[in-house]
Amino acid sequence: MRKYFEFDKLGTNYRREIIAGITTFLAMAYILAVNPFILSGADLPPDLKANYPEFGAVFTATALAAALGTLLMGILGRLPIGQAPGMGLNAFFTYTVVLTMQIPWQQALAGVFLSCTIFLILSLTGVREAIIKAIPQSLKYAVSAGIGLFIAFIGLKNAGIIVANDATFVALGHLTFYHEGMKPEDILAAKNALLAVFGLIVTVILLSRKINAGIFIGMLITAVTGMFFGLVNLPEQIVSAPPSLAPTFGAAFQYLGDPSALFTVNMLIVVLTFLFVDFFDATGTLLGVANQAGLLREDGNLPRPGKALASDAIAGMAGAVLGTSTTTAYVESTAGVAAGGRSGFTAVVTGIMFLLALFFSPILAIVTPAVTAPALIIVGVLMASHIAKVAWDDLDEAFPAFLTILLMPLTYSIATGIATGFIVYPVMKVMKGKAREVHPAMYVLFFVFLAYFIWLRE
Repeated sequence: MRKYFEFDKLGTNYRREIIAGITTFLAMAYILAVNPFILSGADLPPDLKANYPEFGAVFTATALAAALGTLLMGILGRLPIGQAPGMGLNAFFTYTVVLTMQIPWQQALAGVFLSCTIFLILSLTGVREAIIKAIPQSLKYAVSAGIGLFIAFIGLKNAGIIVANDATFVALGHLTFYHEGMKPEDILAAKNALLAVFGLIVTVILLSRKINAGIFIGMLITAVTGMFFGLVNLPEQIVSAPPSLAPTFGAAFQYLGDPSALFTVNMLIVVLTFLFVDFFDATGTLLGVANQAGLLREDGNLPRPGKALASDAIAGMAGAVLGTSTTTAYVESTAGVAAGGRSGFTAVVTGIMFLLALFFSPILAIVTPAVTAPALIIVGVLMASHIAKVAWDDLDEAFPAFLTILLMPLTYSIATGIATGFIVYPVMKVMKGKAREVHPAMYVLFFVFLAYFIWLRE
């Protein structure tokens, strides 16, 4: 095993790799609570929850998908990188595809499976490099930043820090419960909003002090504080058998064999969005983490790039079968690298930890909107940092990027933001006399996304 994972070449050992694997798990562990919360529509009104998969089944799917994806990355890709259902993609799945587009969650899972299948083909055939070159850098950064703002907005809304307002659309929620005449439900909402603010402050402090598992620890501290004030229920037990996977396992297959359900404009946009976000997110994360670990080749590429990207794609396909949104590489893996992880054995340890986590599902009783909100907001902040990389001095680059970033949270739709940017970008270039600078693939996508707006309501 030491030889297979090249311990001597990489200057590592079992002790260092195990510590790094556990560190990566702790940095990623929040997804075990946040992903089921988002995909099950736990923050939505009771009458809408019937249109979403069961919380327990999604938890099991999340843990299994993360374990399988991480083990694949460790054994095949031999990289110290963890995988799990991606933040942003799960929000797109729930709030755009299911809630806004009214696409059944089973059909949405079919879209995830199809997009990851395409990703696998692109990874194995070497087309990946050509596609990466076709998409402008400014739009890549804008998509990531826009998703960050969208996720942060969801967190603020779920916590009650931001609320609906008839006059201004949105407004600051109740952050005090000392006003006379306040209704009991308003007092409870105010307490939960303050709990979320407390959790956010704690999490920011932990992360600013370079504590690798800051998001996970912040959620725990917020939950315990909520228990003390009677806002979070105590779990009845700690350990139990994993929740049944039956409600979600294989649900995608009922649509994969139905061309009339798959080959529509809306589903084309869904598949393209899943593919686009995962494609660049996975590539960027793999390169970034590998670079930090000093594992990139002299030409700046990944070692065994085909196997690494194939591991990501296969994990996404398996996750869709299990019942969760797209599984992808996690930038939190840098925590394990910082702890000394250099080989795929780090990922193997992380994968085993996700398997063990299956037996601690009762702890998820502490998960409330106030507990998950700080994690969503912080992840949003980290993703929004890509705003700085947009070429703001060049208007034909900046304007499409700005619309992409702005419209995601304002329309409550990641797809709408991406579609707008991909329509406006070639138009701006043509108007400026730079039509030849636009890759032909961008013109194809222009018409695809234009069709999305024209037939959106059909």
